[in-house]
Amino acid sequence: MIPFLIRRLLQSIPTILLSSLLIFFVISLAPGDFLTPAKLNPNISQEQLDLLARNFGLDRPVWEQYFLWIKNIFLRGDFGLSFQYQQPVWDIMWPRVLNSLWLVLLIIVLFYAMAIPLGVFGAVRQNSAADKAINVVMYFLLGFPSFFIALLALYGILRVRYSTGWDVPIGGMRSPDHDSMTPVNQVFDIAKHLAIPAFIAAITDVAGLSRYIRALMLDVLRSDYIRTARAKGVSERVAVWKHTFRNAILPIVGGIGGVLPGLIGGAGFIEVVFAYPGMTPMILDALASQDLYLIAGFTMITTILLIVGNIIADILLAVVDPRIKVE
Repeated sequence: MIPFLIRRLLQSIPTILLSSLLIFFVISLAPGDFLTPAKLNPNISQEQLDLLARNFGLDRPVWEQYFLWIKNIFLRGDFGLSFQYQQPVWDIMWPRVLNSLWLVLLIIVLFYAMAIPLGVFGAVRQNSAADKAINVVMYFLLGFPSFFIALLALYGILRVRYSTGWDVPIGGMRSPDHDSMTPVNQVFDIAKHLAIPAFIAAITDVAGLSRYIRALMLDVLRSDYIRTARAKGVSERVAVWKHTFRNAILPIVGGIGGVLPGLIGGAGFIEVVFAYPGMTPMILDALASQDLYLIAGFTMITTILLIVGNIIADILLAVVDPRIKVE
């Protein structure tokens, strides 16, 4: 296992370098820079603009900015200075990354907890009344984007709050009196704020995965070795979960590598609608202000998450399928 992890980490270095090169130069191709609004302000002199450009390193060629940036990342873990916040990018970015990861981890738990039973049930009870009812709901969810479902949920929550007086959180990550709570109550307070946006983000993606699991399960259930196992007297539970499900989920496990960064991007709409202090709202602000190093830092984090997700997927594949070795 250790040699495999070392080999994969070494293989990821060229990927990170190439992606960082693409990220930095694509961002630099955008017209203008962080100082463009200041250049349009007649109250700011050219001397002040030149001083700001030197402080931010914008007076240097793009290739020189890139090499200084990537060198600082590998040698010191320094992602540069945020133009907008005048602070190190890592100090600004890391709390937002953690907030998004908490949300996404809860989304993943709810996502698979709902999709797997629904997909297996649809395959085992194919064309039953319950299966047809689930299909109707799934097709409905497939037809609407997550932010639209989130807006409907917000409307429903507001109606419940006005009619019952329940303190149902509709935004943010913490209550105003969060700091005065006990540690246990602080955990419950954060969980209460995470529950609704995580559930909405998960349920909008459950439709596609449950249909995919259902199709994979139906394909494996028709296999000869499943019929042979049943003929030998294997119980239905063992035939479905041990033999069918374990073989059917191999394509899903192989695709887990893209789930983590994909859900972070998908949760971005939810973060905006619910005013959640995650990555997406800050990325949008950075794009609006052309904060070069902050945008590049967030994009690099997403690339690293993709690499980590693929390594986890390889390990899980070896766990699920003994024929696969990670040696």
